[in-house]
Amino acid sequence: MKKKKAKIIIGSTDVVDLPELELENIPCKIDTGAYTSALHCTRVRIIEKDDQTYLSFRLYDPKFGIHNKKEYRFKDFKEKRVRSSNGEVDYRYTITTTVVLFDQKIKTAFTLSFREKMKYPILLGKRLLKNHFIVDVSQDDLNLKQKNKK
Repeated sequence: MKKKKAKIIIGSTDVVDLPELELENIPCKIDTGAYTSALHCTRVRIIEKDDQTYLSFRLYDPKFGIHNKKEYRFKDFKEKRVRSSNGEVDYRYTITTTVVLFDQKIKTAFTLSFREKMKYPILLGKRLLKNHFIVDVSQDDLNLKQKNKK
């Protein structure tokens, strides 16, 4: 019989690393009401180059401590229908990348969203949380505190 891995307690907010995007300690909000995680970005566009289709975007936003001005390009992406908390339906692009949280590397999907007016550039949804974490909203920054102990 396969033994279940113990779930880690995560608070209502924290920081994550996105190594494939060269980002560390990016603030995030844990959102158990969202299925898919969301990532703040700008200049989202589809480009054609050498008979290939790419999704291009930037993450630069000093407000969120993201100072990387790099243009990212993904060949593997999808367009997804999403319903916002106010019931509006929208279409957003989705990419899959690795999140590092509590020393665990987890591949997950992110919808690309303009979150400039939001407090956090990243939302972590149920798809990522499931099978890995238990949310305790009375706590926050547990991953950051663990990283700072090292």
